[in-house]
Amino acid sequence: MPLVRISLMKTSAERARQVADAVHEAMVDTIGIPAEDRFQIVSMHEPHELIYDATFYGIERSDGFIAVQITLAAGRSTEVKTNLYRRMTELLKARLQVRPEDVFVSLVGVAPDDFSLGNGRAQFAEALPPHLQALQKSS
Repeated sequence: MPLVRISLMKTSAERARQVADAVHEAMVDTIGIPAEDRFQIVSMHEPHELIYDATFYGIERSDGFIAVQITLAAGRSTEVKTNLYRRMTELLKARLQVRPEDVFVSLVGVAPDDFSLGNGRAQFAEALPPHLQALQKSS
Protein backbone atom coordinates (compact mmCIF):
# COMPACT_ATOMS: atom_id res chain seq x y z
CA MET A 1 0.00 0.00 0.00
CA PRO A 2 2.84 2.46 -0.17
CA LEU A 3 2.25 5.19 -2.72
CA VAL A 4 5.46 5.98 -4.61
CA ARG A 5 6.11 9.15 -6.58
CA ILE A 6 9.17 9.12 -8.82
CA SER A 7 10.31 12.33 -10.48
CA LEU A 8 13.08 12.31 -13.08
CA MET A 9 14.24 14.16 -16.16
CA LYS A 10 12.46 13.26 -19.42
CA THR A 11 13.60 9.90 -20.71
CA SER A 12 12.15 6.95 -22.58
CA ALA A 13 9.08 5.18 -21.22
CA GLU A 14 11.17 2.01 -21.00
CA ARG A 15 13.84 3.64 -18.85
CA ALA A 16 11.21 5.25 -16.62
CA ARG A 17 9.61 1.82 -16.11
CA GLN A 18 13.02 0.32 -15.28
CA VAL A 19 13.54 2.99 -12.62
CA ALA A 20 10.10 2.21 -11.19
CA ASP A 21 10.86 -1.53 -11.26
CA ALA A 22 14.11 -1.02 -9.33
CA VAL A 23 12.40 1.17 -6.72
CA HIS A 24 9.63 -1.39 -6.23
CA GLU A 25 12.06 -4.31 -5.99
CA ALA A 26 14.07 -2.46 -3.35
CA MET A 27 10.89 -1.93 -1.33
CA VAL A 28 9.91 -5.60 -1.56
CA ASP A 29 13.45 -6.64 -0.60
CA THR A 30 13.77 -4.36 2.42
CA ILE A 31 10.55 -3.00 3.92
CA GLY A 32 8.41 -6.12 3.83
CA ILE A 33 5.70 -5.23 1.35
CA PRO A 34 4.13 -7.94 -0.82
CA ALA A 35 5.34 -7.98 -4.43
CA GLU A 36 1.82 -7.32 -5.73
CA ASP A 37 1.49 -4.17 -3.56
CA ARG A 38 2.53 -1.73 -6.27
CA PHE A 39 1.19 1.80 -6.65
CA GLN A 40 3.54 4.23 -8.41
CA ILE A 41 3.30 7.59 -10.13
CA VAL A 42 6.18 8.39 -12.45
CA SER A 43 6.61 11.99 -13.57
CA MET A 44 9.11 13.04 -16.21
CA HIS A 45 10.22 16.65 -16.28
CA GLU A 46 11.99 19.21 -18.42
CA PRO A 47 15.23 20.45 -16.82
CA HIS A 48 13.60 23.68 -15.59
CA GLU A 49 10.82 21.71 -13.88
CA LEU A 50 13.00 19.58 -11.60
CA ILE A 51 14.79 21.90 -9.22
CA TYR A 52 17.43 20.60 -6.79
CA ASP A 53 20.64 21.82 -5.22
CA ALA A 54 23.58 20.25 -7.05
CA THR A 55 25.85 20.27 -3.99
CA PHE A 56 23.68 20.30 -0.86
CA TYR A 57 25.20 18.43 2.08
CA GLY A 58 28.42 17.88 0.11
CA ILE A 59 26.79 15.52 -2.39
CA GLU A 60 27.57 16.22 -6.06
CA ARG A 61 24.32 15.74 -8.02
CA SER A 62 24.00 15.68 -11.81
CA ASP A 63 21.23 15.99 -14.39
CA GLY A 64 20.55 12.32 -13.68
CA PHE A 65 18.85 13.40 -10.43
CA ILE A 66 15.87 11.24 -9.37
CA ALA A 67 13.52 12.11 -6.50
CA VAL A 68 11.58 9.26 -4.90
CA GLN A 69 8.86 10.04 -2.36
CA ILE A 70 7.23 7.09 -0.63
CA THR A 71 4.13 7.47 1.52
CA LEU A 72 3.92 4.37 3.71
CA ALA A 73 2.72 3.10 7.06
CA ALA A 74 4.90 4.55 9.82
CA GLY A 75 6.87 2.38 12.20
CA ARG A 76 9.89 1.04 10.35
CA SER A 77 13.25 1.26 12.07
CA THR A 78 16.15 3.43 10.95
CA GLU A 79 17.99 0.24 9.97
CA VAL A 80 15.15 -0.88 7.68
CA LYS A 81 14.95 2.58 6.09
CA THR A 82 18.72 2.70 5.58
CA ASN A 83 18.60 -0.75 3.96
CA LEU A 84 15.90 0.55 1.60
CA TYR A 85 18.01 3.56 0.56
CA ARG A 86 21.08 1.37 0.01
CA ARG A 87 19.23 -1.32 -1.95
CA MET A 88 17.47 1.24 -4.13
CA THR A 89 20.74 2.91 -5.11
CA GLU A 90 22.40 -0.47 -5.69
CA LEU A 91 19.68 -1.59 -8.10
CA LEU A 92 19.52 1.72 -9.95
CA LYS A 93 23.30 1.80 -10.37
CA ALA A 94 23.58 -1.84 -11.48
CA ARG A 95 20.69 -1.77 -13.93
CA LEU A 96 20.63 1.79 -15.21
CA GLN A 97 24.00 3.31 -14.29
CA VAL A 98 22.28 5.86 -12.05
CA ARG A 99 24.83 7.50 -9.78
CA PRO A 100 24.00 6.93 -6.08
CA GLU A 101 24.57 10.65 -5.55
CA ASP A 102 21.59 11.33 -7.83
CA VAL A 103 19.04 9.30 -5.85
CA PHE A 104 17.09 11.44 -3.35
CA VAL A 105 14.56 9.54 -1.22
CA SER A 106 11.91 10.96 1.10
CA LEU A 107 9.73 8.73 3.26
CA VAL A 108 6.39 10.02 4.55
CA GLY A 109 5.14 7.83 7.39
CA VAL A 110 1.41 7.82 8.03
CA ALA A 111 -1.03 5.76 10.09
CA PRO A 112 -2.43 2.67 8.37
CA ASP A 113 -5.95 4.11 8.49
CA ASP A 114 -4.72 7.04 6.36
CA PHE A 115 -5.09 4.79 3.31
CA SER A 116 -8.14 3.79 1.33
CA LEU A 117 -7.41 1.05 -1.18
CA GLY A 118 -10.72 1.67 -2.93
CA ASN A 119 -14.47 1.31 -2.42
CA GLY A 120 -14.54 4.28 -0.03
CA ARG A 121 -13.24 2.20 2.88
CA ALA A 122 -10.26 2.37 5.24
CA GLN A 123 -9.34 -1.29 4.81
CA PHE A 124 -6.38 -1.20 7.22
CA ALA A 125 -8.57 0.30 9.97
CA GLU A 126 -10.79 -2.77 9.58
CA ALA A 127 -8.01 -5.38 9.52
CA LEU A 128 -4.26 -4.98 9.19
CA PRO A 129 -2.45 -7.30 6.79
CA PRO A 130 0.37 -9.39 8.34
CA HIS A 131 3.21 -7.14 7.16
CA LEU A 132 1.60 -4.16 8.92
CA GLN A 133 0.68 -6.13 12.04
CA ALA A 134 4.41 -6.70 12.58
CA LEU A 135 4.96 -2.91 12.57
CA GLN A 136 2.28 -2.42 15.22
CA LYS A 137 3.96 -5.00 17.48
CA SER A 138 7.39 -3.38 17.16
CA SER A 139 6.22 0.13 18.08
